[in-house]
Amino acid sequence: MNRAAPRLRALAALPFALALAVHLVLLALRYDRLPDTLATHFGPDGGHADGFTGRTAFTAVSTGLLLALGAGWTALVRRGSLWGAWATAGFTGALLVLLVRDNLDATDPARVESPLTNLLLAAATAALLALAGWGLTRLVPRDERDGPAAAPGLPDAPRLPLGASEVAGWTRATASRPLTALAALALAATPAVLLLAPWPAALLGLLGPAIGLPGLALARVRVTVDRRGVTVRSALASRPRARIPLDEVAGASVRDLDTAAVLAEFGGWGYRVRAHRTGVIVRSGEALVVRRSGGREFAVTVPDARTAAALLNTLAERHGKV
Repeated sequence: MNRAAPRLRALAALPFALALAVHLVLLALRYDRLPDTLATHFGPDGGHADGFTGRTAFTAVSTGLLLALGAGWTALVRRGSLWGAWATAGFTGALLVLLVRDNLDATDPARVESPLTNLLLAAATAALLALAGWGLTRLVPRDERDGPAAAPGLPDAPRLPLGASEVAGWTRATASRPLTALAALALAATPAVLLLAPWPAALLGLLGPAIGLPGLALARVRVTVDRRGVTVRSALASRPRARIPLDEVAGASVRDLDTAAVLAEFGGWGYRVRAHRTGVIVRSGEALVVRRSGGREFAVTVPDARTAAALLNTLAERHGKV
């Protein structure tokens, strides 16, 4: 069991608990000064109110919002994203406090205004709490998924035994049914939108190919490990493709990516580019993770990733001895 998880989740939930406590205390102390109907949405024209919510409903909705955000961050947080939980809590909590302040003693909710400085104050609060969350990260011990993948020279790296004169290759295809369905739906809707939608809304039909064609290309990919390194390409075409040559492979390992890990580490499915890693993530589950010589990681979700990692480590080690 990951020993970092309980402490990490507690630290992710903490700012939302604090924001909720401040918000509820403020509401309790100022409840009699709030109108029965609060201005809760403001237009771009100078911050004038254009949306209203009853006092009781506002209390319930704002409380539910903080609880939902807190639950989401607590479930999905990773060590490197703790600062995001604190920033989110700070921004949301500050906006709610300022909203209550703006409605105090209002006799006509339609005349309540929310100045632009409210957004600036909320952003400043978010930045300060992000720094606090970043500082608290050091209280969370790293687990094996936070460190680099095992290098070929380490004894615990998976290997595939090969004789000196033996050659081997590995290839496997993997697919995403939801991505396939989404891409097909986008393409199928294109002619209907172009023909039936009023102008200029019909131009939205051009989004169909922009979404559908890349979606189909990524919906089914083929991963290959051989003497050239690791190659990932669409199963429908040879281009585009991603290739990592053997001389850039520092190590390969296997990681199990559940939905929470996919969202937290890669931000979703598809071709993903993050600060320290790149990935072709078409589904949850087993993933081949390649550590490049420059320090970045490349991940691709594919069945039988352990065999691919073992062969890649063996080939990379052999290549380094040539």
